[in-house]
Amino acid sequence: MAARGIRDRFREQMRREVKEAALRQLAEGGPHALSLNAIAKELGVSGPALYRYFAGRDALLVELVLDAYADLTAALTAAPLRPADLAAAYRSWGVAQPHRYRLLFTGPLPSFDAWDERVTAAARSAMDPLLRAAGAGPVPEAALARQLRSWAGTADPAVSLHALTLWSRLHGFVSLEIEGHLAAMGLEPDLVFAAELRALDRLISN
Repeated sequence: MAARGIRDRFREQMRREVKEAALRQLAEGGPHALSLNAIAKELGVSGPALYRYFAGRDALLVELVLDAYADLTAALTAAPLRPADLAAAYRSWGVAQPHRYRLLFTGPLPSFDAWDERVTAAARSAMDPLLRAAGAGPVPEAALARQLRSWAGTADPAVSLHALTLWSRLHGFVSLEIEGHLAAMGLEPDLVFAAELRALDRLISN
């Protein structure tokens, strides 16, 4: 039993170290730079040895995505349940670690299964705080309402659509900021974000 405990702790330590090395690669070159062989070299082990801990690059990517969604969900859950506070928490998370934000919200690699049930469930959980805070918006037409029910479960489709609209605006802002487009336009992101929060307040109150 003691030997198994040591092996389990070593396995978890190795998995953590692999993930940390992978995140460094993501920060430096994005998902396309992710290489198990490069990670193995950095950690001083053979390439095949890493397959004891992850089935392959895509399996590692899935776990990194799940970890990122869990961290984003935790950040949003810790924020007050008001759209402006959730927006601020979302922005802070994305700006602090843009490589993980891109991993979640840019196009996946060709071989990566973005429809993995664990990934879609994690993405849905990340939206829960916004769904609870959004309130009802315009009533969607019937076909869209059915799709929104499929995505958001028991939530009122008018609420789901409102949350989706708020998220799309917020995602657009954060994407522009972390890619440097606002700065390239000579705009101060904090000032633009403050204006966006005022616009969100007006949108929610109408």
